[in-house]
This record gives sequence, C-alpha cells and structure tokens, in this order.
Amino acid sequence: MARISGVDLPGGKRIEIALTYMYGIGRKTAQDILTKAGIDWNKKSDNLTDDDINKIRKIIDADYKVEGDLRRDISMDIKRLMDLGCYRGLRHRKSLPLRGQRTRTNARTRKGPRRSMISRKKG
Repeated sequence: MARISGVDLPGGKRIEIALTYMYGIGRKTAQDILTKAGIDWNKKSDNLTDDDINKIRKIIDADYKVEGDLRRDISMDIKRLMDLGCYRGLRHRKSLPLRGQRTRTNARTRKGPRRSMISRKKG
C-alpha cells in the first residue's frame, strides 16, 4: 500500500482513482500528475514500484498543495474574511450560504436541520 502526503492510497484501484483519495486532488489533477511522472493511468495502485511512488511524491510536493497545507490555507482564508467583517465573512459567521442563493425555502445543507417554530414560541 502506497503512502503519499500522509494518506494511504487504497489498494486494488486504478492509480488515477486512488490519487483522488487525497484532499485537494481530483481526477484532472491526478491525470496531470501521472502524465508528468510517465505512469500509465490504468495501472493498479498495488502494482506501483517504489520508483513510481517517489516520482508521484516529488511532483505533488513540488507543484501541488494538498491535505493539511491546503486545509490550513482554506481555513485561514475564511478566518480572514470573518475578521474583515465583509459580507462573505458575515455569512460564514452566521452559517448561511455565501453566493446569493435563496434561504427562505432551501439552504438546508448549510443551515442544518429545521428547528420547529412551536418550541420557539413557548420559550
């Protein structure tokens, strides 16, 4: 089992798919990495040699931000918006959608489960 950037790649999957298990790498990025490394996309992750793994690791370390670094940067960007007090920061603070979506009837994913109005009226 290959381990890259603190993530164990799943065994028995095509390497193109296995790389997407890392936070910050999607299908297109995985394909670009494999093309740069000169590795066949259809090769199974179990069949990678140590040389192949090292090639992939070097490319990811040099050109891409993944896992912890990417998560930290995103959370710092959100924190910066909240500290500025801009519109997007306020929406983050209130846990509401940021990009102009309607909130009267939808936005349940962002707002969470409904709280009944009956319990609000009593309290």
